[in-house]
Amino acid sequence: METTVIAGQRQALIHLLRSGKTPREAALELGRSVPWCYKWKERYEQEGWAGLEEHSRAPRHIAKKTPERIRAEILRIRSELEAEAQSKDKLGYIGADAIYGRLRASGCQAVPSISTIERILRRAGVTRPWIPKAEVEVQYPHLKPTAAHQLTQVDIVPHYLTGGESIACFNSIDVVSRNPAGKQYTAKRSMDAVDFLVHSWHELGLSDYLQMDNESCFSGGYKHPGVIGKVVRLALWVGVQPVFSPFYHPESNSFVERFHQDYSGFVWEKEHLEDLAAVRQRSALFFPNYRNSHHHSALKGKSPFEIHQASPVRKLPANFSLPDRLPITAGQVHFLRAVDKNRNVLILNKTWSAGLGVPKQGVWATLSLTPKGATLRIYDSAPDVTKRRCLAVHPFPLNEPVVALQPQFASRIASPSWWQILLGIFNRPALTPSTMS
Repeated sequence: METTVIAGQRQALIHLLRSGKTPREAALELGRSVPWCYKWKERYEQEGWAGLEEHSRAPRHIAKKTPERIRAEILRIRSELEAEAQSKDKLGYIGADAIYGRLRASGCQAVPSISTIERILRRAGVTRPWIPKAEVEVQYPHLKPTAAHQLTQVDIVPHYLTGGESIACFNSIDVVSRNPAGKQYTAKRSMDAVDFLVHSWHELGLSDYLQMDNESCFSGGYKHPGVIGKVVRLALWVGVQPVFSPFYHPESNSFVERFHQDYSGFVWEKEHLEDLAAVRQRSALFFPNYRNSHHHSALKGKSPFEIHQASPVRKLPANFSLPDRLPITAGQVHFLRAVDKNRNVLILNKTWSAGLGVPKQGVWATLSLTPKGATLRIYDSAPDVTKRRCLAVHPFPLNEPVVALQPQFASRIASPSWWQILLGIFNRPALTPSTMS
């Protein structure tokens, strides 16, 4: 009965509209909403009287169930990848993308989509449970660059060849100019990271700050407390200040994370790549196109290359070569960290008191290295903030000497002004040696 009444109202609506009534007048007369009248008016205009009938709400396409043998093969490959991840010579990728690559390489017919593989893994209980973000998200300090060559972000995005082999794609991007550089490797070792940074600096020049995540190839590993890794030593050697993002917080590296999408879409989603040479060849096509593109709304019609070249740049010498052993060079290393419930932060595999910091507070820690010694200071803000508070000071033990920065790399080093140094001194908490850890 109710269906018949509603159908009658739809027909009455059309009669009123055809008699010259407006949708608003018809809605008032029928006791219906104006959007309802427009909906059925449009349906009638498109389909005639038949359009006034209720359309079926059943899905037009019913998803096909993944065959059991494919499901079993996905779980078997996942198990293989987990075992391989324990090898020091393997990249350790075990996600749906890696499984997808293995399935294709095996000649499997009708390979499921990556989203289907993820769903099968999740239902099998072999993935890590999703942990929702805390209600109160930690707010981290961050730099606010205003010109090119002030801050470069670096990150690695994994991909897989047609044969299933893993490729580590290192990308970097200048935060202000959006000018990128990239290089691809079959592994993500510290030596690969060092090679990439040299490549990136030849392409982009030396920036004041270099921000990256806490991958072991960047940080120096997770075993030795107080480790000063190869990448950190290299950056300090050329007068660049490393900045390590918070743990598990890709939002802090948002510019390079967003760039990964453009890179992957062009290089990896449009072609099946057979080997590293093919990857590098296609990547070499992408980067010049991106640098000269005018698609960035933030650049107001200019290309990344134009913005990048408009600011003075420190060049890496064309004949640059690494010393036999990289020393620790005078400079600063920075860390974005969250204060834990015990008022501590984890920096270089060692726990430090955050002093006046409070739990769930995002802090900025700076390790200052000089020939006279090293000091770790923890602040509530980034170094480019006019007024910031020093929360804790700790002496940092070193097992080797710190060498002075070479003159050829000494220009345009981002360092605090005299008033910032004084401000740090006056805001420094009174800590006794017994309270330092």
